[in-house]
Amino acid sequence: MASPSCFLFRPRPPLCSRRRRSSSRSLYLLSKQSLHRLPSPRTCRRPVAEQLVLRSLPPGNGRRMGATGFACYCSYDTENGLPTPSPDKGKSSDEWPILRRWDVPWEWPTISLTMVACAVSFLLTGIAEQSILEQLGFRAGETTLDEKAEILFLGQLSTTVVVLGVIFGMTNTFRPFSDDIFRYEFNEPLKLQNGWLLWSAIGLFVAIVAIALAGAAMTFLNGETPQRETDSLVLLLPLIGSSNISTACLLGITGILAPILEETVFRGFLMVSLTMWFPTPYAVLMTAAVFAFAHFTPGEFPQLFVLGVVLGFSYAQTRNLLTPIAIHAVWNSGVILLLTFLQMQGYDIREILQAS
Repeated sequence: MASPSCFLFRPRPPLCSRRRRSSSRSLYLLSKQSLHRLPSPRTCRRPVAEQLVLRSLPPGNGRRMGATGFACYCSYDTENGLPTPSPDKGKSSDEWPILRRWDVPWEWPTISLTMVACAVSFLLTGIAEQSILEQLGFRAGETTLDEKAEILFLGQLSTTVVVLGVIFGMTNTFRPFSDDIFRYEFNEPLKLQNGWLLWSAIGLFVAIVAIALAGAAMTFLNGETPQRETDSLVLLLPLIGSSNISTACLLGITGILAPILEETVFRGFLMVSLTMWFPTPYAVLMTAAVFAFAHFTPGEFPQLFVLGVVLGFSYAQTRNLLTPIAIHAVWNSGVILLLTFLQMQGYDIREILQAS
């Protein structure tokens, strides 16, 4: 049980002493501690007051009338809390968790500044890495494949740490916010309503089918198989299957660091913030478009957009970032493992990528 917080209610003073006093006096709140945001009527996740005691205070010695006040002592249980009220059956957004909006504590200046700061920090981190490598006398032509893989891993690690530090640093001033913002929880993975592992498997299956249908639709509309952009994979081709160290570094980049960074930025922050003005489905679609454009591969925009939509709705269902992170990680690492297997079997993966 937390220690009681003391609040003081006093009648609001009149605007003008000449005006006639109203018989009903409105109350305003003075607190000895910093006040937090009230719980959202949609989520009702935060503990609410369990005890409310009003004590009359004697009037002060001042000449102003109506100085009588009340001291309010509130206490709440931070561990158990009160049961969540039943949803309103008249609102479909309460009946369907996937359609509910988030209780976002920040406003549009924080959103715009944070996204700009993330982009700038991403660019500056890359420039700093290149400068450090030059100062150390690094030459691309004189390094082994394992050293290149390690450098790529360290570069992705530093970028992930810096960008996530920017996001959490700029939003930390708004804590405590609702429990479904920046939520990474491993408990109840197979729960039907919001189990992160269950919905990751469902989302991955839906993503595979949807991306296959998108590719077939593009082929039907264009009359030929669309040319995929393979620049990023072509750069990684020498590292794929070259050694265990290179494979481990690539899996660390594509299966751990990149999903954590991208899902925290696009789904955890941008999509959640957009629900302040747009319904959740619209926020999912807009975030998916930004996610696809951010990869700078126009030829793969339909597939990336479809993947972003699946990632967004899976996150909206579970309110747990582990769900889109798991889907993203399995998708990326699955490509690397498949190409590594084909490389070991003697296939020319460069031709496979160009043909796909």
